[in-house]
Amino acid sequence: MELINRVPSTLPQRNLIKDANNVAKKNTETNNGPALVIVESPAKAKTINKYLGERFRVKASMGHVRDLPSKGIGVDIENNFEPTYEILPTRLKIISELKAAAKGCGEVYLATDMDREGEAIAWHLGHALGLNQKNAKRVVFNEITKNAILKAFDNPHQIDQDKVDAQQARRILDRLVGYKISPLLWKKVARGLSAGRVQSVAVKIIVEREREISAFIPEEYWKLVGVFTTDMLQAADLAVQWEQFLSGPEEDSDGPVDDTDSAAAVSAPTNADKTQWLMENKAFRAQLIELDGKKFEPKDQAQARRAAEIVGLKDVMAQTVENDGSNGPRGIPAKGPAKLISTVSGRVQPGDPSTPEFRIRSLLTKPSTSRPPGPFSTSTLQQAASNQLGFGAQRTMRTAQQLYEGVELPGVGAVGLITYMRTDSQNISTDALNMVRGYISKHFGQEYLPESPNFYAARQGAQEAHEAIRPTEVHLVPSEIRSNLSDEQFRLYELIWKRFLACQMAPAQWLITEAIIEARQRRSSGSSAFDPARPPLFKATGRAMKFDGFMRVAGAWTRFDDQLLPPLKEGQPVAPLDLRPSQHFTAPPPRFTEASLVKALEMQGIGRPSTYASIISTIQDRHYVELRDRRFFASDLGMKVTEKLIEGFPDLMDLGFTRKIEGSLDQIEEAHRDWVEVVRSFYEPLARDLATAEERMTHARAEATPSEYKCPKCGAMMAYRLSKKGKTFLSCSRYPDCDAALSVDREGKPVVQELTDYKCPACGKPMIKRVGRFGPFYGCSGYPECKTIQAADRKTGEPLPPKPPPKPTGLTCPKCGKKELVVRSGKRGEFLSCLGYPRCRMTLPADKLPEFLDLKTKNQWPPPDILAKAKAGKKAADADSVSAGNEPTAAATGKSAKTLSKGAAGARAKPKARPVKPL
Repeated sequence: MELINRVPSTLPQRNLIKDANNVAKKNTETNNGPALVIVESPAKAKTINKYLGERFRVKASMGHVRDLPSKGIGVDIENNFEPTYEILPTRLKIISELKAAAKGCGEVYLATDMDREGEAIAWHLGHALGLNQKNAKRVVFNEITKNAILKAFDNPHQIDQDKVDAQQARRILDRLVGYKISPLLWKKVARGLSAGRVQSVAVKIIVEREREISAFIPEEYWKLVGVFTTDMLQAADLAVQWEQFLSGPEEDSDGPVDDTDSAAAVSAPTNADKTQWLMENKAFRAQLIELDGKKFEPKDQAQARRAAEIVGLKDVMAQTVENDGSNGPRGIPAKGPAKLISTVSGRVQPGDPSTPEFRIRSLLTKPSTSRPPGPFSTSTLQQAASNQLGFGAQRTMRTAQQLYEGVELPGVGAVGLITYMRTDSQNISTDALNMVRGYISKHFGQEYLPESPNFYAARQGAQEAHEAIRPTEVHLVPSEIRSNLSDEQFRLYELIWKRFLACQMAPAQWLITEAIIEARQRRSSGSSAFDPARPPLFKATGRAMKFDGFMRVAGAWTRFDDQLLPPLKEGQPVAPLDLRPSQHFTAPPPRFTEASLVKALEMQGIGRPSTYASIISTIQDRHYVELRDRRFFASDLGMKVTEKLIEGFPDLMDLGFTRKIEGSLDQIEEAHRDWVEVVRSFYEPLARDLATAEERMTHARAEATPSEYKCPKCGAMMAYRLSKKGKTFLSCSRYPDCDAALSVDREGKPVVQELTDYKCPACGKPMIKRVGRFGPFYGCSGYPECKTIQAADRKTGEPLPPKPPPKPTGLTCPKCGKKELVVRSGKRGEFLSCLGYPRCRMTLPADKLPEFLDLKTKNQWPPPDILAKAKAGKKAADADSVSAGNEPTAAATGKSAKTLSKGAAGARAKPKARPVKPL
């Protein structure tokens, strides 16, 4: 069935135009010409234009059109922080086109996004175009659908000055921090560094976690987990099979590693494998919880060994080896008790007269429910996309923006698939609730539909006038429109669609079973290893789903220790297959992932939904943190910059102070608070700190921290110092008399250069094995005279053969028109690219080379489609050349806007120069 016939809110085009013309007629009765609508992006303009029809002309501003000047601070501190704005150089042509379009229009609608930044863009557009209140109308909508668009245009309003002031205050605060503090970092740490009001606090959060991890000392503890079966006749054979199963190789398995959490366990069967084996053999896991009438909490090997012998482990052997970093628990530093790795092993003999008998002492079954999680807000969407899809925050927001602005669907045209994606609300409109409840009832049945809608409380300060992120039309099932979406769009849309559907479904119902197993001394045994009045007790827990509820859509999840117990009854005998003690250590605090950092920022009240992605991107671009294996590591530079900022600006770096400022910005919007007062309350303590900070801050490169290592040249002690590039290294304490220096790893240990037998292909000198930010590689020992490097194979460590030189094609690059296209080799094979890379990034498929050469012989190179692609790429590069984050340090040096934008994780290109006047 075609989508156009299935989706209530996507009616045939003639009906849309008819309704839109009614709105246009109403709003242009006293005016000449069509109405002009200005949005932010061409994709959004295309989707909206479909609903509005011919009486409206929809144009895109391409994001921000004005901003503070690229040179100079642009804020008059002495005159109530009055800002001066400039039209962005990349928007001059667009503003001219919009002015020309506005002259022939009766009405001008500013239809930018509904958040503060969107309101500010509308306000800047009004000033840049010289609009007045009479013909400038503001329209906002949470979703780009027919009903939402027509309703918004039927009820236009004026620009919300409170929202504008809140965004303006944020921008001014960020500019003050960037221009006042960054020069101090240049003096005290290194040139080119920068500080940011929010970003610096985010770095501090990561740096503090880094220090917690460095200071962490693991604590030792032990567990004794038994494996039991109800198949008494086969118990002896099953014990042998279980041992063989554990020692067998892992084949095509996935999931978390064995609960011994040892690095050696990577070759063992996974938890999923073990659970499956236990279910097939009527077996289950149970943990020793009580011994000698007391809670069993062994702290060392001796206590664990004694417990194992009491419960029946035979031929017990204990072994202790030194932790060399490869044989210890993963993620646990080899410090304190974790310097030694201990094991206790033995064998189990079911039915042996000297082995205790085991019986089910008690059974308890109780119901449990799992309530569905709420709909997505910006932060929870970023967290879920990171955890489930592996998307970074920037990737998530870029893809969500595409889904919001509109995707082409057959028979329908451009359709906005989700509601506005920058929100901290958990609210769902009444219409949306009715829509999703009707869908659940029809497609899943009444048992999956709660009696009343599920409501969710948002965090304090959330804007409840907004809505949560949800599909605009629940009937647009992801699988049915898969062919019209990119892989990224499909995966994110499916995540949002399922979450919205699940949040309004019934809870999942479980049956939790707890079985207590006691050890009993056999009558044939002559002596007892324990007091019969206080027998050892094991506890087994199983969970079975009674009703899937919302998990039918969201998918059922299992915990690490989830298992399905076989049928049990009180007094039933069970036989042990394994009674294995295992050594464990407490783990250091986990490093932040993008998901957990977003969560931490939200919990601390740092930043707002629209800023999380740019915060994360900016702190990486400035090399204050590194993302490795999806986890953040504070760089040496980030730790030193944080240390200096805390030293000189304690208020700025205080989380509570930053949270208070964020609350004050909210008050400007929601409680009409004077924005000048908020900026002044921030700037006064900053000015006090600025007056004394230079005296209090010592130069980072003048500081030296003693080390335990001796100089390889003179034998003096070495000290840790900071290099010009912000890297920690070991330097001789007699410097400059002795210039010896050594690189160090993340733990501060000297990195010894490893000369290899491989010869440099350029000069023949031995190659040195090194490790860089992209992994292992080989560098010539003749550096810096010879700068040859070779990549290393990540699996074997062997040097990879050098890439073949680019092959000339004789084709001129259609993008720059200067350099030649060449054939290069990449991960996915050969491709065509400009010889001027990276200045020119034009690429084309190599398999089309014969076709391109044929066009050249016919004087038809480049063809129109390739030329259009090249021009589009150039425009996109220009549009991205303006920063959207806090002030880069280079701004104060007067560098170009394009230079300033390097590394800025911009959502929208930031808002050229006139004093601010009321619209």
